[in-house]
Amino acid sequence: MLSQQQINQAMQLIIKQFPQAGPSLHAASNFQYLIAVTLSAQTTDKAVNQVTPQLFQSFPTPQALALASVPQVENLIKSLGLYHTKAVRIIKCAQQIVTNFDGQVPAEHRQLVTLAGVGNKTANVVLADCFGIPAFAVDTHVSQIAKRLHFVAPKANVQQIEATITQALEKQYWIKGHHAMIFLGRAYNFHNEKQIHNLPIVQQCDAWEAEQLAHSH
Repeated sequence: MLSQQQINQAMQLIIKQFPQAGPSLHAASNFQYLIAVTLSAQTTDKAVNQVTPQLFQSFPTPQALALASVPQVENLIKSLGLYHTKAVRIIKCAQQIVTNFDGQVPAEHRQLVTLAGVGNKTANVVLADCFGIPAFAVDTHVSQIAKRLHFVAPKANVQQIEATITQALEKQYWIKGHHAMIFLGRAYNFHNEKQIHNLPIVQQCDAWEAEQLAHSH
């Protein structure tokens, strides 16, 4: 595994490669962004951006969505995977925001995770992108890249990946780093070794890993 200093250097290279990296979900408010992130579970941001214009036109606020029926919402998001579960969850989430948080999306992790459909990853994404609060969300791209670049062991879980990267990287780079890793994962298929083995970032991390292995023998 790479040292913290090497992980930090690798992350800076990735951030430098994708200076324009940022949120790719479309939303006009914190509430809409939270709903969009919830809908993006196990589907692409692109697919979510295709259904949210209609959804947010019909139900632009938590007050409006809280009064929606499940079939009404299902009808608007049925092109997404798990659309029934997601419809139930986002309506409940809207109701909780209205009832428990005065109609405002809370800016605290422990409050966000009390909302339906909001886990650690969604809470971190919302804190970072809506409130600019340093948080590092681990999605499938981040997880795969962290393993391939030897930041973490191949069997590392989400918590271990989050801890490793946030310990190596200064807080001010957490949000940028998260988005840059996602852009890297979209630009190159990390499932396909042929596509990535010539990338400078991959070669650099492989070289560091080889050095570590040589020293440990």
